[in-house]
Amino acid sequence: MLNGEQWSQLLRGFIDEAGDLIKQAEEYLLQLDQTPEDEDAVNGLFRAMHTLKGSAGLFSLTPLVSFTHHLESLLMSVRDSQRKLEPALVSLMLRCLDEIATMVALIDVDSGELPVDETHQNELLAALAAYGAPASVEPAAAPAAASPRPCAQRGAFERCAGCDADGAWHISLRFEADLLRNGFDPASFVRYLTRLGDILRLEVIDEALPSLAEMDPESCYIGLEIDLCSEASKAEIEEVFEFIHDFCTLRILPPHSAQEDYLRLIQELPETDQRIGSMLIASGLLTEHELNQGLALQAQAEPEKAPLGSVLVEEGMVAPQVVNAALAKQQSVREKRSQESTQIRVAAHKLDELINLVGELVISAAGAQLRAQAHGDAGCVESTQTVNQHVEQIREAALKLRMIEIGDTFNRFHRVVRDVSQQLGKDIRLQIRGADTELDKSVIDKLADPLTHLVRNAIDHGIESAEQRLAAGKPAEGQLQLNAYHESGMIVIEVADDGRGLNTERIRQKAIDRGLIDAQANLAEPDIHALVFAAGFSTADSVSDLSGRGVGMDVVRSVIDGLRGSIEIDSVLGAGCTFRIRLPLTLAIIDGFLISLGDEYFVVPLDMVTECLEMDAEQLGDSTYGYLTLRGKPLPCISLAAHFDLPASRSKRRNIVVVNLGRQQAGLVVDHLHGELQTVIKPLGLLFQHLQGIGGSTILGSGQVALILDIPSLFRHLQNHVEANGGDRRQSHPHISGS
Repeated sequence: MLNGEQWSQLLRGFIDEAGDLIKQAEEYLLQLDQTPEDEDAVNGLFRAMHTLKGSAGLFSLTPLVSFTHHLESLLMSVRDSQRKLEPALVSLMLRCLDEIATMVALIDVDSGELPVDETHQNELLAALAAYGAPASVEPAAAPAAASPRPCAQRGAFERCAGCDADGAWHISLRFEADLLRNGFDPASFVRYLTRLGDILRLEVIDEALPSLAEMDPESCYIGLEIDLCSEASKAEIEEVFEFIHDFCTLRILPPHSAQEDYLRLIQELPETDQRIGSMLIASGLLTEHELNQGLALQAQAEPEKAPLGSVLVEEGMVAPQVVNAALAKQQSVREKRSQESTQIRVAAHKLDELINLVGELVISAAGAQLRAQAHGDAGCVESTQTVNQHVEQIREAALKLRMIEIGDTFNRFHRVVRDVSQQLGKDIRLQIRGADTELDKSVIDKLADPLTHLVRNAIDHGIESAEQRLAAGKPAEGQLQLNAYHESGMIVIEVADDGRGLNTERIRQKAIDRGLIDAQANLAEPDIHALVFAAGFSTADSVSDLSGRGVGMDVVRSVIDGLRGSIEIDSVLGAGCTFRIRLPLTLAIIDGFLISLGDEYFVVPLDMVTECLEMDAEQLGDSTYGYLTLRGKPLPCISLAAHFDLPASRSKRRNIVVVNLGRQQAGLVVDHLHGELQTVIKPLGLLFQHLQGIGGSTILGSGQVALILDIPSLFRHLQNHVEANGGDRRQSHPHISGS
């Protein structure tokens, strides 16, 4: 018997599994909303609901079993082409999935109890009943036994004189390793089969059985091949195994099946490298006696020149097509095995702990290298350099462990687009590109809210109604696109629509009315567009459930800033708008470029550094902001010493680090350049989080703390300075000419 802790652990596993099944079901529904005739999606949706119901039944979650059974019954009629999956029914089923998700979230893992809001459920059940689902249903219990045939009254494994293997049901079972851990006994299902009829043959498939020393007593390694003489239907036989559908592979062939059916069964056998004779026995096409005869004949000949399959065909024991199918199965298994890679699921907190330890290792290795260089020991320096190379490889490998594809995050928005567009009466199609682009899990987890705001904003404000689009010469259906790709060591995420675009004049007027900018300010169009990120800013004429309160876009900016990223807007009036987010691939360890101002050290993310320049101090001056001419183009500059209120340098020469952010460039005026280093990012404490232009800290090999520059924040400071001076780049800094 399981104790309380073991039962709670199993229940937690069910909750995780239920979440995955609900997510799968939602994806299938949204797919069917676009292609209602997709049989694979219908079958996948039905399997997800059936599995969820069966698993819930194991934990006596009666309300969940009963509610899910209604959906399953309705889906069965869809699967059998008795009902069409129209958009209204898809919407209803999505609401039912939301209710199931709520029920799963309310399960008490300690007591196993499930509180239910019957009022809301009854409304959904009434709506389902209107589509033909049963008005009430009792939770499914153990499958009822069919009336046994006279031969079923005999002993369990006695052969019935009135039946033979050709006239019997053939049942092929392969159990999953977790069968026993979930409280199931394979023998109990075999015993239950005797209530349906007479078991003529029972073959245990033990090819996967390991040695005694390697055997896990809680794992199941066997499969079964059964011939059952019974008048039961296929559905009744399948119901015997209803609660272990997720823990076994089940194939049932009816009596007098054609040879093609057995050929198909060979192809569907579990992917184990069985000998051809065992495969033919497992398929019911060869008896063990015939196999022994074939092996004896093969031994008399030369085994190398007389393969077993050829011997069996020559003796007329099996058809050539059967042997060819078995050989093809063997070959495909071997090819797949050579390409397979095993996967291990690891808890996220364990992975975070590994990343933190790798970060400490990076710091320690840098310290060891500094000490070796200080002592001037060439051998020690070489050794520490080798260690640093290995540490860098470990760092890269560790960071890759946390990289996951962004496609799962993007796919969630199919539901958002469908619900919001229906609410607004618009016809909008979502397109996803770059779903296989990988990003650090910690970054992806924080992207859901800003992406949701951008998507909802595009649907509500950006894309016009069908009538407005047709009047403007556009297709009635609007297009919304989510795109992800890598660029210059960063990931770029785009939310683009083909709607009306941003109204620059309206944004400018709203900003003037709110006192955000001066009426005489001469701002470029991108600068005006950036005003939509101001807190409380909105151009909506009225407040709705979706927008109008001005609390969305500022959230987007703050989250992106927290991820050390940037966001820019490309908009063409009447043609559409694109929000482009640039983010670092990881938040844990980065390649940095070390600089200093006097005795203070700073780190610039290396992927943002374009080049370095050297200039006279007199030419630069002591002002915080200024401009240089770089290859014929103006380059805005920030003096970090003035910005952070540090003592001015006495050096006659200054260095300028040119950094880029998207399509913008700026120069950082510093004292000294120290080169590249691996940087372990440490978050700032609450006391220092108000600092502008600082994104974190790191510890150098010498033990000294270096601050990591927040480049997007510095760019905004520079932009604010330009706006405050009316956009005149040289008016307040006539002494800067550059070269």
